[in-house]
Amino acid sequence: MFEKLSVMEEKYEEISRKLSDPEVISDNKLYAQLMKEFKNLTPIVEKFREYKSQLAQNDEAKELLGESGLDREMKELAQMQLDQSREAMEELTKELKILLLPKDPNDDKNVIIEIRGGAGGDEASLFANSLYRMYSMYAEAKGWKQEILSANPTELGGFKEISFSIEGEGAYSRLKYESGVHRVQRVPETESQGRIHTSTVTVAVLVEADEVELEISPTDLKIDYFRASGAGGQHINKTESAVRITYLPTNVVVECQDERSQHKNKDKAMKILRSRVYEAMQQEQSQKIASERRMQVGTGDRSERIRTYNFPQGRLTDHRIGLTIYRLEDMLNGNLDEVFDALATADQAAKLASQEG
Repeated sequence: MFEKLSVMEEKYEEISRKLSDPEVISDNKLYAQLMKEFKNLTPIVEKFREYKSQLAQNDEAKELLGESGLDREMKELAQMQLDQSREAMEELTKELKILLLPKDPNDDKNVIIEIRGGAGGDEASLFANSLYRMYSMYAEAKGWKQEILSANPTELGGFKEISFSIEGEGAYSRLKYESGVHRVQRVPETESQGRIHTSTVTVAVLVEADEVELEISPTDLKIDYFRASGAGGQHINKTESAVRITYLPTNVVVECQDERSQHKNKDKAMKILRSRVYEAMQQEQSQKIASERRMQVGTGDRSERIRTYNFPQGRLTDHRIGLTIYRLEDMLNGNLDEVFDALATADQAAKLASQEG
């Protein structure tokens, strides 16, 4: 591991020199590529340098303890330094192992989130809206851009389903663990007896795949145009601006009718379609990986119940890692970093264990 880290440090210094070269600076593409590599290496190299500093202190303490004629006080100080540096080196070694884990190639990509009301009728649709609001507020706090791609609203202010994109650095790395069934337990506004109802909403987090990564042949597409209709079924315009695209090889169907422009609806539908096809390809690939090496936290099974939002107790529970937080309102207002950090840590620990096993 330490040989690998030494090579990485040399590469880091080489890139650092190149980044101040006028020729490199004038080449935007090369500069951006090197800058990205430099940014990825920085936390690893900084942690390795911390380790080397502790190693030097450890060696110094050992040397002191090996000297003859050392008084008691100096001996105690040297022993304390030895113990502290050894402890710090152990901790830094753990941190370096985590930093050296293979990075998910999709981590820096944008995402498309699809939320659908499940069991529970109107209550499920209303909670779908609550989850949309939660992710939107999280994206806003991160300075990310959010755009609705397709929505099927209900008359009560919920969503039967909604698809939206989130663009921003590291969007997938933070949101990738959200795929699955989200369960809500609360007393609906329409419930006169004050009984708690349980409803479910499914969430799918897709990588936004661009055209370079996934080439879809026009011959594989069936495109239909029709009139858009609003909640309750009334026509909201008289032109055929709504678009339905079917990907023939797998029969994936995407509809989009939010925009008045047929062209804009088609663009948005293609964005969702491309991401769904890309996800299906990724799942097929991951199923070929041995089960013990697959991510333990899970990032794709939409039938898996991953979280419960209990309103009477003000509680959020993530069932995958046994995390319970009694600040439900805070979480629903988009303050999700505590949950996402815990999920990422659990995922890293599982990957480390499978690597060491």
